[in-house]
Amino acid sequence: MPSRAVIDRFLEQQHVAFVGVSRDPKQFPNQVFRRLRDGGRTLYPVHPQAGDTLEGQACYHSLAEVPDPVDGVVVMVPAAAAADVVRAAADRGIPRVWLHRGAGQGSVSDEAVAVCRERGVEVVDGACPLMFDAPVKGVHRLHRAFAGRRFSA
Repeated sequence: MPSRAVIDRFLEQQHVAFVGVSRDPKQFPNQVFRRLRDGGRTLYPVHPQAGDTLEGQACYHSLAEVPDPVDGVVVMVPAAAAADVVRAAADRGIPRVWLHRGAGQGSVSDEAVAVCRERGVEVVDGACPLMFDAPVKGVHRLHRAFAGRRFSA
C-alpha cells in the first residue's frame, strides 16, 4: 500500500500524463481526468487509437509523444497492460506513477509494481486519486474512510 506521503507527492505534480482516457466522455477515467485537470494541473491525455483530441485537448498516442515536462502519469488501463505503460514511463524518465484501483483490480498488477520498484519509479499502487484530491466529495469520501489506515503517514 502506498503511504500518504507518496500520494501527496503525486498530487502536488503540475504536469501529468493520463493513460486510459476514453473516447467516450461519460466513462469514469474521463471524470478523473477532468477533475485533476480542473484542479489546476496540466494534463496530457494518452490514447493509442484516439484521434488528435480527447476532452478538448491535444491527444498523444504514446507517452513518448507527450511534451516536457511530465511529472507523473495516471494509469487507468486493464492490469494486463499496466506494466507496459510503466515501462514506457520509466523509459521516458517519468518519476511517479499512479496505478488506479477502484472496484476490483483496476490497473494494479504485481508486474507493474515490480517494474516501478526495479526502475526507481515512485508508485501509488492502488486507490483512486479522487479519494485524496481535495475537496474529496461523495462516494470517494466514503471510500477514503473505509480505507482508513491503509494510507498511513
